[in-house]
Amino acid sequence: MATKKSSDYSEASIRVLKGLEPVKQRPGMYTRTENPLHIIQEVIDNASDEALGGYCKNILVTLNADGSVSVEDDGRGIPVGLHPEEKVPTVEIVFTRLHAGGKFDKGSGGAYSFSGGLHGVGVSVTNALSSRLDITVWREGGVHQIVFADGDVVQKLKSRPITKEDKKSGTRVTVWPNAKYFDSSAIPNAELQRLLRSKAVLLPGVKVTLANAKTGDSQTWQYDQGLRGYLVESLAQASHADPLIPLFEGEQYASADADGFSEGEGAAWVVAWTEEGNVVRESYVNLIPTPAGGTHEAGLREGLFGAVKSFVEMHSMLPKGVKLLPEDVFARVSFVLSAKVLDPQFQGQIKERLNSRDAVRLVGTFTRPALELWLNQHVDYGKKLAELVIKQAQSRLRSAQKVEKKKSSGVAVLPGKLTDCESDDVSRNELFLVEGDSAGGSAKMGRDKEFQAILPLRGKVLNSWETERDRLFANNEIHDIAVAIGVDPHGPNDTPDLSGLRYGKICILSDADVDGSHIQVLLLTLFFKHFPQLIARGHICVARPPLYRIDAPARGKKQAQKLYALDDGELEAIEDKLRKDGLKDGSWAISRFKGLGEMNAEQLWETTMNPDTRRLLPVSLGDFDLAASENRFNMLMGKGEAAARRAWLEEHGNEAEADI
Repeated sequence: MATKKSSDYSEASIRVLKGLEPVKQRPGMYTRTENPLHIIQEVIDNASDEALGGYCKNILVTLNADGSVSVEDDGRGIPVGLHPEEKVPTVEIVFTRLHAGGKFDKGSGGAYSFSGGLHGVGVSVTNALSSRLDITVWREGGVHQIVFADGDVVQKLKSRPITKEDKKSGTRVTVWPNAKYFDSSAIPNAELQRLLRSKAVLLPGVKVTLANAKTGDSQTWQYDQGLRGYLVESLAQASHADPLIPLFEGEQYASADADGFSEGEGAAWVVAWTEEGNVVRESYVNLIPTPAGGTHEAGLREGLFGAVKSFVEMHSMLPKGVKLLPEDVFARVSFVLSAKVLDPQFQGQIKERLNSRDAVRLVGTFTRPALELWLNQHVDYGKKLAELVIKQAQSRLRSAQKVEKKKSSGVAVLPGKLTDCESDDVSRNELFLVEGDSAGGSAKMGRDKEFQAILPLRGKVLNSWETERDRLFANNEIHDIAVAIGVDPHGPNDTPDLSGLRYGKICILSDADVDGSHIQVLLLTLFFKHFPQLIARGHICVARPPLYRIDAPARGKKQAQKLYALDDGELEAIEDKLRKDGLKDGSWAISRFKGLGEMNAEQLWETTMNPDTRRLLPVSLGDFDLAASENRFNMLMGKGEAAARRAWLEEHGNEAEADI
């Protein structure tokens, strides 16, 4: 991957946005707490960012005999001089302050143009959750050492001149994870190996080594073929089936004059179609693995679908009555995708899923023309692929028809205000329970009518916690919800007939205000009390519409943007990013949505309903004590529990708000 070296990486490159106590109190908000792998990954990511910038050729991870882990690179070394604003050694700031790091310096000549994200907590979280952390930096003719314990400096920065035995530049960080913060103190070896192998894949020419000081064993990964070699190897392990057509591979990055994208943004990809066996799917953003996918994968799906559909139509191959869908093209796809995004936005601090909306267009724009060109240059291969895709579509239609036969007899008359979808594929279909008729109107216009249905609700739904099951249908709203869903009310220990279920996802869509939250609670109470199997099987979700829209003017090579924030915290983060892009306060406009009815159909689709760009919160029961949960619900929702409810809110109200 051709990388353009950015300019000077110095003390001024590190930006501060301050204390580690929040991390120690709620480590789960910042990292995975099953084991310490993710806090080690933060250090590995820093070394990888040096390699991505073209400054590092070797990364060595050592599992030491005392349980600590060392990560060493031969990059530029973390700056150790006094920070120009904070007047303390810069390396100390990086490891002791949240929201401090070279990744924030995105202006022209920033130290890192592309890096693993802008959460900016990174290695400070590693430090907070470690009983000890030692750092050695080789930089500017000196060897510099600093030691931390429980997040605090215990040995101030010491420096000595470099000798002949020392290397010229680089960083070594040794971490002793604090076992009290993790379910298990053991680092899963297979996951660590997979992580390091992927770094080698995404950094062709960089040697990545894992050494075990206890056993004396070591493994080295270095891929000259990059993504292609990795996918071929992974496919051989996952499946004995050969790809149907030769691998489709390519990479493309935006030039300085690209319209709407920043210079260097783009993607590299390798795609294979197999007729049988397991598929292999891995995606990365700026070298960070995204196991939960996200908008860059959605862009790849969109690009592949657009190209294959265009080829099928051009050669008139589609049988009558068959309609191609993106999942028909994607069903048998294996891929490795590595995207480069200037300011990636991730879902959650552990960066499992990319949320940046622009990434759909970025990857789709680059992959579609490339595949269209390839298919039209290799028509025989194109026809083989088209046949596979059409076969998938026909198989999908047959399975949907089977479901239809099963549920065709005795269906209740659907509610008149339900705007149903066209598809019969229950696993794909979605029902949105929308607050208010005006929002329902926008949702009807903005939805994808192929698989999304809308049921507007008037006012607040009945508090059904104390309603007997046989009295539920006296309430029109609940009657309509039950009939639309196609499942009868039941108890937690019942085995209801779910064969009539009409939607794989039932999404609660209400305003992002207090009344909207109340409607969410009333509907969740209804499902918890009277439809618990729908929650248990993962059918219930809460849609998350934004509270703010930010209209940002054009800046540099970036066009004017419409950005959306779920809450005040996200609004603050977006404003901070705009300042770092060089905009002055007041140059952007902020609109607050009073309700869903204020959003036009296009906005509602883009922010809340589009599966590629929305944020949908699945509702699950988790491990819970049924009796204790019922008592809690009774106290919160029971009609005679006002005094207990008030006492609980006075004592725990702040905690509840913080957990939302």
